[in-house]
Amino acid sequence: MSKSFNNVSKKNYNLREPSFGFLISLICILWSVFQLWIASDFPFYLSEKTNLNLVFNSQEARQIHLAFGLSLGLLAYPVINKINPIVDKSSQILLAILGASACLYLYIFKLDISDRAGLPTNLDIFFSIVGIICVGIAVYRSLGLPLLLVASLFLFYVMFGHLDFFPESMKWKGASLNKATWHFWMQTEGVFGVALGVSTSMIFLFVLFGALLEKAGAGNYFIKLSFCALGHLKGGPAKAAVVASGLSGIYSGSSIANVVTTGTFTIPLMKKTGFTPEKAGAIEVASSTNGQLTPPVMGAAAFLISEFTNVSYFELIKYAALPALASYIALFYIVHLEVTKLGLKGLNKEPSSSSFLRKFTGFIFGFLFIFILATAINFLFSWTTKFNPLITSSIAILFFLGAYIFCIWIASKKPDLTVGLSDEEIKKLPNVKLIADTGYHYVLPIIVLLWCVLISRLSPSLSAYWASLSIIFVIVTQKPLKAFFRGQIIEVSLVKKGIFDLIDGLKKGAQNMITISIATGIAGIIIGTVSLTGAHQFIGEFVESVSSGNLIIMLLLVAFMSLILGMGLPTTANYIVVSSLMAPVIVMVGAQNGLLVPLVAVHLFVFYFGILADDTPPVGLAAFAAAAISKGDPIRTGIQGFSYDIRTAILPFMFIFNTDILLINVNFFEGLIVIITTILAMLAFCSAIQNYIVVKNKLYETIFLIIISFSLFRPDFWLDKYQVPFFEMPGSKIYELLNEEKNIFILDQKQSIRVEFHGPDFDNPDKTISQNSIITLNNASSIEKILENAGLYLIRENEDVIMEEPLPGSPLFQEMKTFDFYSDKPVILKKVFISNNDRISKEIFYLPSLFLLLLVYLNQHKRKKIMRVKNEKK
Repeated sequence: MSKSFNNVSKKNYNLREPSFGFLISLICILWSVFQLWIASDFPFYLSEKTNLNLVFNSQEARQIHLAFGLSLGLLAYPVINKINPIVDKSSQILLAILGASACLYLYIFKLDISDRAGLPTNLDIFFSIVGIICVGIAVYRSLGLPLLLVASLFLFYVMFGHLDFFPESMKWKGASLNKATWHFWMQTEGVFGVALGVSTSMIFLFVLFGALLEKAGAGNYFIKLSFCALGHLKGGPAKAAVVASGLSGIYSGSSIANVVTTGTFTIPLMKKTGFTPEKAGAIEVASSTNGQLTPPVMGAAAFLISEFTNVSYFELIKYAALPALASYIALFYIVHLEVTKLGLKGLNKEPSSSSFLRKFTGFIFGFLFIFILATAINFLFSWTTKFNPLITSSIAILFFLGAYIFCIWIASKKPDLTVGLSDEEIKKLPNVKLIADTGYHYVLPIIVLLWCVLISRLSPSLSAYWASLSIIFVIVTQKPLKAFFRGQIIEVSLVKKGIFDLIDGLKKGAQNMITISIATGIAGIIIGTVSLTGAHQFIGEFVESVSSGNLIIMLLLVAFMSLILGMGLPTTANYIVVSSLMAPVIVMVGAQNGLLVPLVAVHLFVFYFGILADDTPPVGLAAFAAAAISKGDPIRTGIQGFSYDIRTAILPFMFIFNTDILLINVNFFEGLIVIITTILAMLAFCSAIQNYIVVKNKLYETIFLIIISFSLFRPDFWLDKYQVPFFEMPGSKIYELLNEEKNIFILDQKQSIRVEFHGPDFDNPDKTISQNSIITLNNASSIEKILENAGLYLIRENEDVIMEEPLPGSPLFQEMKTFDFYSDKPVILKKVFISNNDRISKEIFYLPSLFLLLLVYLNQHKRKKIMRVKNEKK
């Protein structure tokens, strides 16, 4: 989000008349309750018991979701400034009613609308126009002018794309008012499309979970824990900021909100230890923008990426994990280098009575205990699920309750945490265990979320639902239970405080969703324009023409586009716009350059650069937020923050060319090697851009470090110079790879075949496009079997091999959707590439790179030793 609800000025929201503020709060609470309702099983259970229809389908839920978001957006943000307050308030209420009515009109008259599909009445057109206008006003007030301008340009093109001032390549027939309004409002191709559907079913619950977790006290707990654990190190507050922002990123979806929450504590402390205001702000900005890369939420875009790429949420988390981990470790390392160069110290720490060996042994045994316990619980759940799933749910609840009560009992033995660090705590940091013991129960809901997603493989929405229920239980009961274990009287005020905290959390979650719901709604207009007009075709052709078909240049252009749009658009909307237009083009150009780029890698590429816009001058909103806290210059803060984030900017380029970094199709041992080398590559790159390891780099050392980093990221680059990865032959030769008479493969079973198809474009049959795919042999026993397994249905026709349309559900069905299989021109298998299994392993290039890295380090260490001796002589 480019602006969170908290960025609404006090004059616009907090200081409204009580009646108006109460109305907004009530709608927020109702919205959160509605979202929890549709995520649960209660509607189905109650519908069965009462014979009432209490279940909302996906389309109905989207309509009600946007009705809430629109009404809140139009109420909470002023429409007109410096005007008569009565007129101002009346206009806002009127717009809120109109916006909600336009959404609910679709719900109330759904049966009539379905009966006249494609034939809108005057009332349909009226409510469609009113709805689109209200969405536009809400976007302008809550998200600013840039996103409204982008959406307006797309709408203008839909209506007037036939006019002569458009270039011939851009022209299309244009849409009538009836067609446009129906497309954008009355069905699921426009405003109520996929983006809003993801916001309704998944994003809201995760944002609500984060708000509830923050309200429970988890945010303050993680910040204080990070400081107590790391504050005593050199530049400890800066390192604590990195860790605290990473922990906040687990449940937070906004870099600006992250800056405001963690930066309030971290930035002043960084300044106290010797950082300049700009560097203190920049470290917090870099930490917070990286928080959006952290699974499972990933700035609310994770669910959109999963939906658009048809990749399961679990797989997406796996793909995004290593880049996020490497980026955070690298930022921690950059902070360490900055601290070393400045000669800064950490905060004083209360001495520990435990030796390092005892701490390390305790950590190992604790880890093993948790691992064994988790394995046993997983085995128990798997066993009970086979017999009775209800028993599994009951056992899971009992385990949670037992763990929760135990954690609360531990917390009750310690004093409650204060908000932030007091002056005494800054002078002498408290013992880590003392802080850790006060908040183990905050970790339990996060464990519930991760367990449901990663172990039980529940849907993201159901996982967030159970996690939200667990944190709701924590909020309501933690204070009374602590009082009970402390032997105190459980006063009614404690129960009331828990209920009020819950209400505030529900309200805060809905507030944080206002801009997201509106942004995903307006993004539907952009996606709808692409589906209606095929606008991505000419934009793709233009970018392809400018880049001359060079993949590197195209990626640079897309990165630049993401950064520019990200200055005015929220991360989610920016991702939707750029990925809708450019993702298919990058995949196609990559194939033309002989590189098979997975669609998910392209979407992550776009997402990364959309995030980096938050600290990119001159607009970077996160940099302005940090500068407001640090009292530094916002432009210099942004420039410094972006210099720290260069390490993040190179990652997308690397995983486009080396998908191993995303852990795609790698086994355990390969993955372990990739994790180690990726982290080392990032550290080498950071040392190069910081011009420092243990002393200042020589020029040749910086050059070596860049080469080392590149070689560890892309070892196959050097190998491709000497050995080709594939042998090429015409498509008609595919049958010669197999001995048809004996049904014996001439190929090694470990080899793979890459096939390249040429055929008419689905959106423009006069245009010929190409598509590459990988086929693995998988121990198939016949020609028919290998083709069938891949979803390939080929027909020989003279010298050509023609492909039939793959069946739905087959491996190639999604990949081949860009072809028009019913055109006069056939889809032809043009080329076949056979993998070269005689190539040496690319990992061999890790060895000289690591050896050179060791030499650079030893050389600097030797130089530092000499410098120390010289200083001692002086």
